[in-house]
Amino acid sequence: MLVRRIARPLLAAPFIYGGISTLRKPQDRVPGAAPVVEKIAGTADKQLPVQVPKDVEQWVKADAAIKVAAGSLFALNKLPRLTALVLSASVVPTTLAGHRFWEHDDPTERFGQISNFLKNTGLLGGLLLAAVDTEGRPSVGYRAKRAAARAAHATEESYEKAAKRAGRAQKKAARKAKKQARKAKS
Repeated sequence: MLVRRIARPLLAAPFIYGGISTLRKPQDRVPGAAPVVEKIAGTADKQLPVQVPKDVEQWVKADAAIKVAAGSLFALNKLPRLTALVLSASVVPTTLAGHRFWEHDDPTERFGQISNFLKNTGLLGGLLLAAVDTEGRPSVGYRAKRAAARAAHATEESYEKAAKRAGRAQKKAARKAKKQARKAKS
């Protein structure tokens, strides 16, 4: 549909642009990302059997690369549902790191941070819609249920046909046995 061809690149553009600018100058994003990375790394170290890197700049670069790659694929309509989910997962820590409006006392700065925070939540909403968009086709779950129902129906029909055939064969064998028994008596 034409709307999707227009909407996906528009939705992907901020991620591609932001990812490229972050890859060019990752050190600008490191101070804001540090609290979020430390929290994620600390939680991950407790939960995972492997040690998670704690270098904030490395995390910032990885997030930027993910945004560029997933945003480009999404804009080109390649794996749109998967890339929308990847971008959704990426936008949450970015928003929490970059737009910490609750830490600002200056009303002007606070307003700017709230505005950007809400913009990112709006982008997240659009990405979540894109992640569940089946482009007018039935979902995989619906198709699987229908296929299972068709298979069950076909199995029941096959069973009924086989039971009828077995019944007919049994009757035929009984008639044949009776006939042979009569022949043997005479």
